[in-house]
Amino acid sequence: MGIFSFFSKEKKETLDKGLSKTKESVFSKITRAVAGKNKVDDEVLDNLEEVLITSDVGVDTTLKIISRIEKRVAQDKYVNTHELTAILRDEIASLLTENNTEDADGFTIPEEHKPYVIMVVGVNGVGKTTTIGKLAYQFKKAGKNVYLGAADTFRAAAVEQLVIWSERVGVPIVKQKMGSDPASVAFDTLSSAKSNNADVVIIDTAGRLHNKINLMNELTKIKNVMKKVIPDAPHEVLLVLDGSTGQNAFEQAKQFTAATEVNALAVTKLDGTAKGGVVIGISDHFRIPVKYIGLGEGIEDLQVFRKKEFVNSLFGE
Repeated sequence: MGIFSFFSKEKKETLDKGLSKTKESVFSKITRAVAGKNKVDDEVLDNLEEVLITSDVGVDTTLKIISRIEKRVAQDKYVNTHELTAILRDEIASLLTENNTEDADGFTIPEEHKPYVIMVVGVNGVGKTTTIGKLAYQFKKAGKNVYLGAADTFRAAAVEQLVIWSERVGVPIVKQKMGSDPASVAFDTLSSAKSNNADVVIIDTAGRLHNKINLMNELTKIKNVMKKVIPDAPHEVLLVLDGSTGQNAFEQAKQFTAATEVNALAVTKLDGTAKGGVVIGISDHFRIPVKYIGLGEGIEDLQVFRKKEFVNSLFGE
């Protein structure tokens, strides 16, 4: 079990509110797709395929979902359009459960890994620093001793923003002047955290370098330097993606998974967009657990991603 596992009524309300734009968009498209039809036929399925693709679920995942619904319709012989949403919900939930690990309840911090090191990657503007701040808040709230490392030294604003979050949450931060070696910042952060018996270290990294080779080299260097302090660090490489960019989030995921060993995803800014379907496609396509979703500006609005609750919120209980 993770440390953020309890799913309260307040979290459900936040999830419902955060996904409301996507839900309204999807339902209006489904309504148009089945208009004038009383059963699910080939035309309805073609229309539904278009609905899912234009909702940023992604082509490959959409085709999987349509195939599953086709089998369900053939098996049940007669399925009316009123049942379509329920079937869609069930098949998406089943697909995500089969294609991925079970819900991880966020990051689980094992006692034998101390400090537990999370390296956060992603392009500028996706909500990376904000996600780090909210994660730090959740860890501290759970009683953990948290350190932040400002290793995005290419952008002064990145360091300043992380300092603001460290002050807001009340956790220490390790930083150097702009233009410093990011790996040096990571080394200092882990050294300080280790000597002060920290439980969790969260390292920010540069959002954009000149090309993928530079990005790969920089992230590899940071990881290698971390291992000099803690041999199995980093324990998590969290890629933050902006859900409001839809298919562009897929491209970012492709680039970063090629550049470094990403093993966890966070999809942010879902409250301000109708592109929430991208979470379904990303979760299915990359087979990397989506561990967190961002549903608003509030410090509590970073939630653990739970497939069943997500799909229920999107398509109704």
